[in-house]
Amino acid sequence: MTLQAEPDMVGKTVRCPGCDTKLQIPDFGPAPAPEVDAGGIPQPTDISQAWAGEKQHEMEGGAQSAAGYSSATKPQRSGWAEADPANPNILLSVVIGTVAAIGWYALLFPLGSGAYGTSPMNAADYIHDLFYERTWVNYMETWFFFWALAMLYLKWQKLRHQRTAFLIEILPHEISQEINKDNVAEFIDRLYSFPVRLRDSMIVNRMRKALELFEVRTNNGEVSSMMDSQSNIDSARIGGSYALIKVFLWAIPILGFIGTVLGLSQAIGSMDLTNAADVEKIIASISKVTSGLGTAFDTTLLGLVLAMFLNFPMATLAKAEDDNLNDIDAYCTEVLMPRLNDGAGSELAGMFGGGEMGAFVENLSKAITRAQQELIEDLKAVTAKIGEQATNLDKRADAHANLVATEFSKTMMKMREDVTGSITDSTTRASDYIRTLASGLQGLNNVLKELGEKQVLIQQVKKKSWFGS
Repeated sequence: MTLQAEPDMVGKTVRCPGCDTKLQIPDFGPAPAPEVDAGGIPQPTDISQAWAGEKQHEMEGGAQSAAGYSSATKPQRSGWAEADPANPNILLSVVIGTVAAIGWYALLFPLGSGAYGTSPMNAADYIHDLFYERTWVNYMETWFFFWALAMLYLKWQKLRHQRTAFLIEILPHEISQEINKDNVAEFIDRLYSFPVRLRDSMIVNRMRKALELFEVRTNNGEVSSMMDSQSNIDSARIGGSYALIKVFLWAIPILGFIGTVLGLSQAIGSMDLTNAADVEKIIASISKVTSGLGTAFDTTLLGLVLAMFLNFPMATLAKAEDDNLNDIDAYCTEVLMPRLNDGAGSELAGMFGGGEMGAFVENLSKAITRAQQELIEDLKAVTAKIGEQATNLDKRADAHANLVATEFSKTMMKMREDVTGSITDSTTRASDYIRTLASGLQGLNNVLKELGEKQVLIQQVKKKSWFGS
């Protein structure tokens, strides 16, 4: 297995990332000046991280061993299971944190030589009492603190594994100076030959995904887009791995404030001033009050101190993981992408003389083709949506017409029933009125008939005047 190292590590003894054997890094001398190969692709330069060994393997003419690589001998590739590169094992962190907390309390136990609350109290007694004699809150704060430290330790172990993978020469120049559709399979098989513990790392997985996509699509633009997406995924995964640690960083001071409330409640509840004449009871009450106040302030003090001490390693580890992710992105941009060649031998590129112009035209043609295909797919999707909306509109119009017809029929039936009822009532009332009128007319006729048979004498009486008869 070929390894690579920083130039400033020459002469140092390190361990092989694959077999853990000690070895001394030799001196290869100064790196040669960058050259431009026949394809017009400049070799990567000024790379300051762990892939500096790429510059020390410049080969004249470039070995093209992949030209005779037979696809018949290519092994069947199915990838490998990727372990989480950032999130630690929760159960293991609980065990480590619990054991560390118990060890810390065992270390502090001999320090408490004096009785709790006695004066004078030295520093050892105060530290002992701070962890042992301040209610259950300080126990929880200490356990959360060591649990968070255990998670940071496991994350640091994962980061060391990721940094170890940088020692491997992932894209050796012995295979070829450039990566094209003819030799990309040999580079992929090279990745599959790495040891299992080094194969499962972010940089090797990123290279495998990029090369396998290039093998299928042979397009630098799609490979670059995929690596950008993978970088965002890795960044989000690393950021999410700090969620529980941030909860601990929030919970520890909150527990300190809870201890403050408990201590103040204890102090206020222990005040006994019912017998002010008894000096001994007053002194005992004041002693309980001060003990409660000590608990209140010490729990908050311990919570704030533990949170502060937890914040420093968390921020340092977060920066180290961000730097590692930036190094992987830089490797992809400065080492992988300049060596990928997707335009060699294309007819369209040959029409423009090859070189950078031909590659540009080739990429432009592919981009236009992809844009046309995407436009056609979008038009199909829009047409389907419009057809679906038209169908839904027809259904809604039919349903509305049926609803209007039904409501109109119900309204007309109700109006007909109301009119029929009104006419029937009016007819009945008119009949009763006519019947009553006929009866009255008949009675009037009878009276007139009786009056016709009788004579009625009408005598006029003179009126008297005001002044005489």
